[in-house]
Amino acid sequence: MNRAAHIVAGIRDAASRVLNAGRDHRSRLQQRVLAPILLLIPIVCCNSLRAAPAKIWEEFSGEKAFAHVQRLVDFGPRPTGSKAIEKSRDYIQDELRRSGWQVTRQAFSDDTPQGKIQFVNLIAQFSGPQKGASPSFLLCSHYDTKMFDTIQFVGANDGGSSTGLLLELARVIGLHPNLARKIELVFFDGEEAFEQFSQTDGLYGSRYFARQLQGGGKQFRGGLLFDMVGDRSLGITLPTNSPAEIARDIFAAAEALKLRNYFTYLGRELIDDHVPLNAIGIPTIDIIDFDYPWWHTVDDTMDKISAQSLQIVGSVALYYLSEFALK
Repeated sequence: MNRAAHIVAGIRDAASRVLNAGRDHRSRLQQRVLAPILLLIPIVCCNSLRAAPAKIWEEFSGEKAFAHVQRLVDFGPRPTGSKAIEKSRDYIQDELRRSGWQVTRQAFSDDTPQGKIQFVNLIAQFSGPQKGASPSFLLCSHYDTKMFDTIQFVGANDGGSSTGLLLELARVIGLHPNLARKIELVFFDGEEAFEQFSQTDGLYGSRYFARQLQGGGKQFRGGLLFDMVGDRSLGITLPTNSPAEIARDIFAAAEALKLRNYFTYLGRELIDDHVPLNAIGIPTIDIIDFDYPWWHTVDDTMDKISAQSLQIVGSVALYYLSEFALK
């Protein structure tokens, strides 16, 4: 018997004892005692049986995030300018719209070692009245894969895992409009360098996005960048050029969920899409597992990642957002 049933049974027993009392004392005594007791029954039942509201981090599904990664990998290699990345773009946009987000395509061209190339960032804000408030926090991922001439690089982890995770975060956050209106989602194109990372090669999407922010007046208090977050043997390694305060809160969120052993420091800086954002004053942390033996190899495939790893990162990110960043 559950707790509600015990309570109701107790109330009924009390009522029964009053009813069985001597006939000479019933009438008004029964009316005075039974009326409030009987009125309590539906109230107690409803309050006891009502489920506690789910914590937002418990709504994240690693399986759904994994399914998104599978769909992207099924398109094949997705380097900038390819037909496969356009299919990925359409898929991301459709999924975001289903979750209540409005998507803008930020198209631009840039000079690369292979000439002038067209890129497209996807920027999403939550649909519906904004009540005069602009999004104040960024959640980001890159969705391109590195271009190789000699191997079939499908980027299950590098490009795929973070994109699938961000799509699932969009679904969960979209169920909470007050939170969703505070967030802007950005899917960067052109994170990968055509030859070697430098001031002019690589991070094309985030560099362009940052330049546009500088002239547009938008203000963001911070951001999370996700990259390579699906490794079966998960070990998130926060680079040292990530903001210390956000790193501290990410560790605290992981600790609260008893997942702290999956998070540590890398011990050195990384060149990633958080760099241009930090350079313009938006403190952004790079949530990445850089200890990945299959990085930029043909073996970066679906069997190297897991739904459980995506579940861990997604849960910690949502705990951080709801309990620290946007409290």
